[in-house]
Amino acid sequence: MNINESFPSKFLKASDLKGQTVAVTISHVGIEEVGEEQKPVLYFKDKPKGLVLNKTNGMVIADRFGPETDGWADAEIELYPTKTPFQGQMVACLRVQLPAPPPPPPADAADDSEPPF
Repeated sequence: MNINESFPSKFLKASDLKGQTVAVTISHVGIEEVGEEQKPVLYFKDKPKGLVLNKTNGMVIADRFGPETDGWADAEIELYPTKTPFQGQMVACLRVQLPAPPPPPPADAADDSEPPF
């Protein structure tokens, strides 16, 4: 028996990714009660579970797509499992990263003309 499967959750947790980085497309952000607090939850297209946003992950997304969460729909991000210090121990967590931008087109090696400046 996998102990992580014994504690199901409607929200994503690090063990759900099984050690892999997963590319997702944001559907929307909602506010939900988590524990006894209202927190933002990030939802993804074609995925059943949402990610409860912490400040670190929220700011990574806001840095690229702006602070208004309504503008995040259709944005592509990646989720990956890692560890973070919490109350003196290292605990599993999920982090957000942005996909690498596409590489620039190769420079034309045949162009030996003088630069325009």
